[in-house]
Amino acid sequence: MFGGLVTAPINSPHLRKSSGRAVVSDLDDELGNGVGNGHLHPIPMEVNALKSATTPMITVAIVPSPTLLWRFKVLLFLLWGFICCKIGWYSVMRMSVDLRDLFLYEAFLYYNPLLLVTTMVWLWGINLWVFSQSNVNYAKIFDLDQNHLTHREIWKCAKWMTIIVPSSMTAYLYLYSHGEVSWAASQPVLLYFAVVMVLIFPFDIFYFSSRYYLLRTLWRIAFPIQAITFSDFFLADILTSMSKVFSDLERSVCRMVHRQVATIAWFEADSVCGSHSLTIPLVLVLPYLFRFFQCLRQYKDTGERSTLLNALKYSTAVPVIFLSALKYHVLPDSWTNFYRPLWLLSSVLNSLYSFYWDVTRDWDLSGFTHIFKFNKSHIWSHLLHGRIWVYIWVIGSNLILRCTWTYKLSSHLRHNYLTVFTISALEIFRRFQWIFFRVDNEWNKINSRSNIQLSMNDPHAIIEEMKLLAYNGHNEEGLGSTTANLTRRVQQQQQCRRHAMQPQLSCWLAHKHPDSLLISLNVHRLLVTSVMVAAKMLDDVHYNNAFYARVGGVSNAELNRLEIELLFLLDFGVMVSSRVFESYCLHLEKEMLINGANQHRIDRGITLLAIDDVTELSVEDTHNCSPPQVVDSNL
Repeated sequence: MFGGLVTAPINSPHLRKSSGRAVVSDLDDELGNGVGNGHLHPIPMEVNALKSATTPMITVAIVPSPTLLWRFKVLLFLLWGFICCKIGWYSVMRMSVDLRDLFLYEAFLYYNPLLLVTTMVWLWGINLWVFSQSNVNYAKIFDLDQNHLTHREIWKCAKWMTIIVPSSMTAYLYLYSHGEVSWAASQPVLLYFAVVMVLIFPFDIFYFSSRYYLLRTLWRIAFPIQAITFSDFFLADILTSMSKVFSDLERSVCRMVHRQVATIAWFEADSVCGSHSLTIPLVLVLPYLFRFFQCLRQYKDTGERSTLLNALKYSTAVPVIFLSALKYHVLPDSWTNFYRPLWLLSSVLNSLYSFYWDVTRDWDLSGFTHIFKFNKSHIWSHLLHGRIWVYIWVIGSNLILRCTWTYKLSSHLRHNYLTVFTISALEIFRRFQWIFFRVDNEWNKINSRSNIQLSMNDPHAIIEEMKLLAYNGHNEEGLGSTTANLTRRVQQQQQCRRHAMQPQLSCWLAHKHPDSLLISLNVHRLLVTSVMVAAKMLDDVHYNNAFYARVGGVSNAELNRLEIELLFLLDFGVMVSSRVFESYCLHLEKEMLINGANQHRIDRGITLLAIDDVTELSVEDTHNCSPPQVVDSNL
């Protein structure tokens, strides 16, 4: 039968190893049948008879194809989802129209926190998958041990959460609609109890090390009495996006403790667990207070003023939460004329400040060219890597969702539970996008620190760096030697390929914008910007913008603007064909020969890495594309 054991002769041509070679016994080699090299030769009938008489039969287990097994699981999952939806819809329609909204409101209150957590786990698995495909060592970033969960294990946990939580919700709807109120009330209680037991289970099962890591990090977040690590404030930032989840968890547990599950007593505004409870804003503000005290602790440890500005950002969420809660405790006229304008003002301030901090501090948009750059060719990398629409979408959606974030922080806007659930889910999606750029930025910082630490051990490198940093970008003397040292210094410290794409980018810029004027006071800006962009395109490990700004004698903010301007002037077309690159090199070599330069040959090392499947310039275009002419500023 299917899945059982079958027997086959040892010389059966259907038995193969993973490499495609025949499975043979030692007797085959002794008889010299020539199978050892993977080539089957005719075997005499007497030899086959001898083997069949002396060789035992081998048993092979028949297992289904992985693709077939995956399709079968998907089919079962869809069937289960259809059954849950069918039973849930049938149960809701059995309720009277007067109680239906209250019934759904209560059901969403108990189950939407766990549904949102399940969504976050699925998205976190996607984050880890992208990091593993992009050579981002997230285990090093978060200081994980060798037993950390991979994206596959995260998805496995999310899969079981997706099955268990909706099943419990379907059972609650069915039992309540059929009059089994006590059994219905037990469903969310049992589910919450099971979740807590899985988290605190002290035995070495259910990913014990990962559960311990999570609980330890949560403890460090609640009591920041030690130095703050990246995983501490990273998880705390995620908790701020889930403040609505904690608020609903508090209300759910409150009703379970006061035996108000599956009743409408809790719906009274002045009840212990009602919508006017003071514990709601207190729970909402907790994640922001945790993050606020983390920033203060970081300032105590490092003395960086930026941590105080970050603490100020989290403090702007406090007025939004408490001013909204005041609506239930002040007179209507006072709310309309005084407190509501203050609430609106604080909401706008919090949204814009948070958006500014995301774009300028948490993210490194200068590294946009290597985010989603996979090690192997993949359709998602092709769709997302280096695309302008991704760049615009991330910034635009982050701004919009930061503004809608205020809705879920305001307790007086929670009457439509479906709207609040949708906005909470969108906030989790915004945090999912945020994770890509935040982790990538931290990985670049780790690489930069590692490279700088290595260079500090080389005395010659220290002397050369001091010479480069002594150049402020406005001294015309020694400009040629400084630019040469700049290129050589970048290559030596990063141990990367020669950035021959730099003159290519300069020539391409002159071709697209022939009216561009280069003088001896700004040519170094084009040089350092081109080298930096080329390094980000060609190397997996490179310095950040701050290092190139120091070498080029410009501010970090100015170099960021120069990079964005260069990329947009080139329409992000920094990948060119080898034929076009060769035409540039020949043109530059001709110019060097005419001008009597000592070097008449340009290094072609970059040619092997050029892309041949992009749009190329015509021969006429390459003739018209001459290197930018440097004009003396004193003329």
